[in-house]
Amino acid sequence: MMKPQNQYLIFTIDGQRYAIALSSVGKVIRAVELILLPEAPEFLLGLMNMQGKIVPVINIRKRFHLPLHKIRLNDRIIICRASGKTIAFMVDTVLGVVEFPQEQIDKARQIFPEIEHYIEGVGKLDDTTVLIYDLEKLFSLQDINRLNQATKTQQRATSNPTP
Repeated sequence: MMKPQNQYLIFTIDGQRYAIALSSVGKVIRAVELILLPEAPEFLLGLMNMQGKIVPVINIRKRFHLPLHKIRLNDRIIICRASGKTIAFMVDTVLGVVEFPQEQIDKARQIFPEIEHYIEGVGKLDDTTVLIYDLEKLFSLQDINRLNQATKTQQRATSNPTP
């Protein structure tokens, strides 16, 4: 039986494999049209309406310093919890769930100390490496609070439309 703390959701962005703890993932959905905000923080891609709840969609490409691209039909949105809040981010593909035994994960500080503040470790899957991100560190509480402020502003605008 798989141990929940060792299960990770594997996804790709620009061909690179990444992982986050499965315990922080709520669901994965197909890309949807986003609500764009004119004065949003630069790391906010937009907002999405999920069953009446506004969820911020983070521009993870910006955080990873990758080139931006237009949303494609086959992109996926991963909805998860970070710092006690529901957030989402868009990826190219979701490959599935894997279990990495602790001995198969190299700690980030052993490999590249400068990135350990985002990365939990590096796992090996087949012949490729998977960067395992810690969502709590990747999206700081300050980032989440800025997203919440943008989300609240949008919700007020939606519920009180001006004539």
